Amino acid sequence: MQDWLALPILALLAGLLALTPLGCQVLRRGVVFIDLAVAQAATAAVIWIHWVIDLDSFWWDQLAASTGALGVSLLIASMTRRWPSQREALIGLLYVATACSAILGASSHPHGKEKLMQLLAADVLWVNTSSVLALVLCALVITLLRQTRSFQQDTVFYVLFALTTSLAVPAIGLFLVFSCLIAPALWIERGHGHWTVCLGAWAAALVGLLSSWLTDTPSGPSIGLALTLWGMMSLFFPRAVRLP
Repeated sequence: MQDWLALPILALLAGLLALTPLGCQVLRRGVVFIDLAVAQAATAAVIWIHWVIDLDSFWWDQLAASTGALGVSLLIASMTRRWPSQREALIGLLYVATACSAILGASSHPHGKEKLMQLLAADVLWVNTSSVLALVLCALVITLLRQTRSFQQDTVFYVLFALTTSLAVPAIGLFLVFSCLIAPALWIERGHGHWTVCLGAWAAALVGLLSSWLTDTPSGPSIGLALTLWGMMSLFFPRAVRLP
């Protein structure tokens, strides 16, 4: 493979290391729709900032994505405390609202549909250096925090989730963010070790990237499909036995 593939390969590894611990928290908390709602909020915010400011800028995109994701994440945190039994239904409605907002914003801008498609299913082959460095920094922070007590706290979790998602969506796309959150978490939930699972997920992602390279298909959907199939395979493997 060409040397320039090093950047997308690093982006996939950093994305998995950053998102996998958060995906485990999502499953434990029973708020699976949160990733879709928060990621879609980040997408909608980027679409609308392009409607307000017709300028293609990484920093404007990142500011908008972080603002949208953080706002919806804190709203979800408040709703889950106030209406715990209806939390999944309410988060699902939030996802629909943010998705509709993104579509309305895309329809109001000459290049909105192309931007929306890019945010939903980004072509990882063209990820930029700034996005990758931001994901690497995020992965380092979460790796250091994932086994601390503060990581279990609602405020820390929801803020970290929002900021990480807002960094990941412009880099690798919403569909791939969801795959990186949930597919590894399914293996970990069945007792497999964190680092083993992360390496397995990275291998699955690289298979998707290779298939995209060989068949000349979009990399985001190809990798997302590979990770999804790999995650579903966890259901057919026995639970890992942890030694005392």
